[in-house]
Amino acid sequence: MTTTREESIAAPDGGTFAGHLTVPDGGSGPGLVLLQEIFGVGDFIKAKAADLAALGYVVLCPDVFWRVEPGIALPHDEDALQAAFGYVTRYSTEVDDDTKLADLGAALAHLRSLPEVEGHQAGVIGYCLGGTLAFSLACHDEPDACVSYYGSGIADRLSECENLTCPTLFHFGGNDPYIPNEQVDAIRAHLGERPNIEIHVQHQAGHAFENYFAPQFHDANAAAASWPLTVEFLQRTLH
Repeated sequence: MTTTREESIAAPDGGTFAGHLTVPDGGSGPGLVLLQEIFGVGDFIKAKAADLAALGYVVLCPDVFWRVEPGIALPHDEDALQAAFGYVTRYSTEVDDDTKLADLGAALAHLRSLPEVEGHQAGVIGYCLGGTLAFSLACHDEPDACVSYYGSGIADRLSECENLTCPTLFHFGGNDPYIPNEQVDAIRAHLGERPNIEIHVQHQAGHAFENYFAPQFHDANAAAASWPLTVEFLQRTLH
């Protein structure tokens, strides 16, 4: 069985924030920073951490929203969705980009420092908000691999890509109301020829299609198609 514990991560400018750690059966493996959706570090993110740990990864889920409201773990109904939009708006406006990146880098460094992480090797994977943050971390830091699920706003950040050198996998939905196909086309035009970049689109899916705790978003067919691509990518780049 996997084991879990709470980690305390030192922020670069002082203070600490929490990280939910899941350790695989074998007790060690490559590391993955798993970055949350706008709902926080809740049931879906912890379930994905368990899925990844079952594959042999040591998974750290940092509390991204800690500077505006620590410990957010919202359900996946309509009321919670409105609250989640409120938190992400505060996070976007109250926390500057340098501070966001410093927190993410601190989480990556903390994970790499743990004795369970083999060879200090660690990548990043994120969903929704976390998909965008995973991309930004990969552009500004040096994770060993990056998986970005339906991160909105990436097309507006392509100028940051000069230092995106790690293997990176993007997943998008072709019917995502938050990420128009034109944005995916722009990402493909800018990055698609790079040998370290893979882009996959589930053409019938909308946003957050992997989240099986959110029936308003979940698309079982798209999730069944995308998840094996992620598993294979991680096995190839983090082992």
